[in-house]
Amino acid sequence: MTISVGDRVPSVTLTKVTADGPDQVSSDEYFAGRKVALFSVPGAFTPTCSAKHLPGYVENAEALKAKGIDEIACTAVNDAFVMKAWGKDAGSDSSVTMLADGNGDFAKAVGLEMDGSKFGLGQRGQRFSMLVNDGVIEQLNVEAPGEFKVSSAEHLLSEI
Repeated sequence: MTISVGDRVPSVTLTKVTADGPDQVSSDEYFAGRKVALFSVPGAFTPTCSAKHLPGYVENAEALKAKGIDEIACTAVNDAFVMKAWGKDAGSDSSVTMLADGNGDFAKAVGLEMDGSKFGLGQRGQRFSMLVNDGVIEQLNVEAPGEFKVSSAEHLLSEI
C-alpha cells in the first residue's frame, strides 16, 4: 500500500553519504524534529535524473531553505558509493544529502517501488517527492510512469 499524506515515514535504515564514507541512519532519527524535502529517483546517473531531477533541487536549494526546509535529500535504489559519485559529479555535495536505499527497503516500505527489469534496472524506487515534517508526510507527489512533472523541485516549491 502506498504511503499517504498524514502518514509517518516508515522505520527503515538508509545509508547517508558523508565525506567520511557511508553512515547508516534510521529514518526515524533522520526525519525527527525537522522539515525535509525528499525526492526519489529511479537511479543515479540515469538520463532524466541527472539532467533534470537532481539539478533542479541543487538550483532551488536556497529557495527551498528560505521556505523553511531544513534539509534536501535524494534517495535511490543504489549503493552509497554510487550515490556519492553521482552527488559529486552533479555538484550537489553542499546542497543535497544523498541517501542510498541499496536494497530498496525504503521504496518498499513506502509502497513506491517499481520493476525496471525490462530496462535492465531491476527493482527500483518510483520517481516522487515528499515534504516530511518531523517524520510526518505533509506533501506527496508521485509521478506517472515515464513522467517528470510533479516531483520536480519547482513543483514542490510551489506547494510550500
